Amino acid sequence: MCGRTCLTLDPDQVLCACKYQNSSVKKETPEWRAEFNLGRRYEASYNIAPTDITPVVVSAAHFSDQEDQKCARTVMPMMWGMIPFWHKGDYRKHGLTTNNCRLEHLMDSKLYRGPFKRGQRCVVLCEGFYEWQTAGPAKKPSEREAYLIFVPQESDVKIYDKTTWTPSNVKLLRMAGLFDVWEDECGDKMYSYSIITFQSSKIMDWMHYRMPAILETEQQMNDWLDFKRVSDSQALATLQPAKSLEWHRVTKLVNNSRNKSEECNKPIELAAKPAKPPMNKTMMAWLNVRKKREEQIKAEQSDPSDEEDKDGAMKRKSSPDAAPDDSPAKRPRFKDFKKAAQKRSCGSCEGEVKSAER
Repeated sequence: MCGRTCLTLDPDQVLCACKYQNSSVKKETPEWRAEFNLGRRYEASYNIAPTDITPVVVSAAHFSDQEDQKCARTVMPMMWGMIPFWHKGDYRKHGLTTNNCRLEHLMDSKLYRGPFKRGQRCVVLCEGFYEWQTAGPAKKPSEREAYLIFVPQESDVKIYDKTTWTPSNVKLLRMAGLFDVWEDECGDKMYSYSIITFQSSKIMDWMHYRMPAILETEQQMNDWLDFKRVSDSQALATLQPAKSLEWHRVTKLVNNSRNKSEECNKPIELAAKPAKPPMNKTMMAWLNVRKKREEQIKAEQSDPSDEEDKDGAMKRKSSPDAAPDDSPAKRPRFKDFKKAAQKRSCGSCEGEVKSAER
């Protein structure tokens, strides 16, 4: 499964990180093809969620029949979560969860079978993806531990620290996907994609039972993208579980897709503790009133005239000649009430006896 990713590079930096080896010896830089996508644009982020726009690599042969474009690559911004081709109305309200495409059901799916048959294969780019540990004892979603998974880097490169790497030496994580083109009622197009997933191998099954199809080598990437040369069955054969991945635990900031802080992808022991939320105005006013009242009480207690009054009151209370104070009477108890009733009954009996003797 893949539900969040991290990609903090600008478009020019993405192209630099995506240089590839073509037929020539020299590496080539792919073209950035900026589609309209209903006015939406890619924004670099530490916490990318479905429905966000992210860079995706496709074959340039989708847009040109020229011979030199057969093996060329193009980077396009697309929305994460494929829009069903049959959907009408607001593209955000089709009601399906399409951020992932299960490999086992790809050929049986009404949504994914068509794009796959048309060769609409793509590669989704990121510095790493976030995953929550669901394997093992069941936990509530809020209690699950989150991890950032990424490909091994050079020894001096720390994927969470951009001061240790550049777009030219960082290794991006590349996931196989499918894309499609949806049109609204006005004829405007929206490009969208889904990431292909399958059952986790030993490298990740301790964390989650699903994992994305990661393309570790340039040959795998070439075979997946080149839909004119590589058949459907050959392309599917390139999708194998990753053999080498790294990860570290991150904070629960990533649980909320609105959190875009650079603390999201850092190891939990290095991430700064989140700031306490600001106190609301009502609570602040209440605390100010209470503070003023406490200061007033302290001032009254430290007033010497009050001390003299207290001393006088203590003396009057301790003196035997002092008049009783105006303190309220004690609350009568049941046994006192019972004694009074017995006295009254005895008194009435004595009166009857005296009257009989007379």
